[in-house]
Amino acid sequence: MESHCTPETAGKVIRCKAAVCRKPGEPLMIEEIEVDPPKAWEVRIKIICTSLCHRDLTFWKMKAPIGVFPRIFGHEAVGVVESVGEHVEELIKGDIVLPVFQPNCRKCRDCMSEKSNACSVFGKNISTDMPRDRTSRFKDLKGEVLHHFVGVSSFSEYTVVDETHAVKITPDIPVDKACLLSCGVSTGVGSAWKVAAVEEGSTVAIFGLGAVGLAVAVGARLRGASKIIGKKFGVTDFVNPATCTAEKPVSEVIKEMTDGGADYCFECIGLASIMQDAFKSSREGWGKTVIIGVEMHGSPLTISPYELLRGKSVIGSFFGGLKPKSDIPLLIKKYLDKELSLDEFITHELSFQEINKAFELLQAGKSLRCMIWMNR
Repeated sequence: MESHCTPETAGKVIRCKAAVCRKPGEPLMIEEIEVDPPKAWEVRIKIICTSLCHRDLTFWKMKAPIGVFPRIFGHEAVGVVESVGEHVEELIKGDIVLPVFQPNCRKCRDCMSEKSNACSVFGKNISTDMPRDRTSRFKDLKGEVLHHFVGVSSFSEYTVVDETHAVKITPDIPVDKACLLSCGVSTGVGSAWKVAAVEEGSTVAIFGLGAVGLAVAVGARLRGASKIIGKKFGVTDFVNPATCTAEKPVSEVIKEMTDGGADYCFECIGLASIMQDAFKSSREGWGKTVIIGVEMHGSPLTISPYELLRGKSVIGSFFGGLKPKSDIPLLIKKYLDKELSLDEFITHELSFQEINKAFELLQAGKSLRCMIWMNR
């Protein structure tokens, strides 16, 4: 993979192409930008391919104060390390890496605990730029700062990430399949494996059958679930909410199909009303509802305390409960061992110049993951 590197650029500003979003909801513009060298604890990465996730789509539409522009989106990607800053110990030039939005310092109390995948040092950082000094490594040719996105910003030929946001991977896995594991597929599979810990013979209901929901189905199937209510990717049954009625809502249909309610329900859309449906569809006594979707309107979740007292539970899932630096290599091994299927998630492939088409496809519900190649 050394051919991807350009050693002569180490320590220098790089000029390259990036897809810049200057106003919320507007098409991205392919512009020439400047990318600074990495500072201490940072790595500069040459992106090979990237994909579009609903998280990008959500923030692309957001206006101030949450939306910050101009900005470089993108957070599912794979690339090769071009250069590293001081104090970087885990990575060297030429390493193939996944930049990930979930930090993993591996030294704090949370990172060293098996109870969650939180990082108490960097996990609560909401900076729109680099996590340590809150400054950007991007600017346009007029000198205007271009902001980062969730620690990755992969819609650029080169990006700079903190070492806590980069996972070294084996070159044995095809880069496009590896790209899928930097967010959506890992989130879905991990939610079934780690957060819910689905058992053999259990029943599962998945609300929202995009890439994350279908990855939940893959994870649940690998855990041995006997009934998976969804649409494909190993699911056994399907419920169309549009055909349900006020007299017989989707929760009642699922209860009938699962003899009292699903053991595990997963909400993968990001709507409080669907979260409530998922909770109502879970089994009294031990039913667990896993919330994966980010509530897109900021609406609160209202559930019955009585049902909680009767044994139901609700838990959130962030990046599927996975610790990126240790768990992503395990998923890669499962793919290489032909235990984990990834190929079906890639429904379209585009060149970097066609990136706005990826937005169109995802908004129209016509794609799961659109692979965007930087040099095709």
